[in-house]
Amino acid sequence: MRVMPVRPSRGWIGAEVLIVLGLSLGQSAIYSILSIVDRLTRNEALNQQSSQLNTSVTPDRPWLDLSYQIANIAFPLVPVALALYLLAQRNPYGARSPFRLIGFDLRRPGFDLGLGALTALCIGVPGLGLYLGARALGLNTQVQASGLADNWWTIPVLVLSAAQNAVLEETIMLGFLYTRFRQLNWRWPVIIIVSAAIRGSYHLYQGFGGFAGNLIMGVIFGLVYLKWKRVMPLVVTHTLLDVSAFVGYALLAPHVSWL
Repeated sequence: MRVMPVRPSRGWIGAEVLIVLGLSLGQSAIYSILSIVDRLTRNEALNQQSSQLNTSVTPDRPWLDLSYQIANIAFPLVPVALALYLLAQRNPYGARSPFRLIGFDLRRPGFDLGLGALTALCIGVPGLGLYLGARALGLNTQVQASGLADNWWTIPVLVLSAAQNAVLEETIMLGFLYTRFRQLNWRWPVIIIVSAAIRGSYHLYQGFGGFAGNLIMGVIFGLVYLKWKRVMPLVVTHTLLDVSAFVGYALLAPHVSWL
């Protein structure tokens, strides 16, 4: 029997969007806005403050700390499961799998890896330049991309953390939001700008350089997604960028002064 497309009301679609964002990146955006207000009302300039990522919880007990890190990686993926579940329940294209709907699958591994790596290369170097420039201008904090203690599992955890960030952000900010916003009859330029603005907002805790860089990245990612209708290449891109940032910082920070 053919499954007909489900057409929920605009109010229901809007509620889904607010719930998913409220449980995930929208919540992060609110806290990030509060964080930048806090930073701007301190006596120190932004570039004299630091933002720590991937911090140890119990550095004196490595195995317990590892358990915390795994939990911190796993639980943020629950909103991804919710978003995919909602897409499956109210799929504008009927019986089509939500994974296939947004291109979050392994049907084109070579294409996804190639496009993802190329996009990462095009974004990575300018992104680093923007970060360093924003710090020099006093518009950004010093981002300490890895605050983990030195353990055998440090690098694998940083890689998993990078992959989690990529899956969380791209499936929700691109796959879920673009599908739902389109169902609300939003125009594509508006969808791209709104999604990119949310992406930039939840990086405001880093400073205005983090906001601007991720806003631009959000626009680029949106254009790539609209061109190929696949989230997976951008999951690859995001993972490569974050692995470079997290692992690169862990390896280089003790030896250089400009990070």
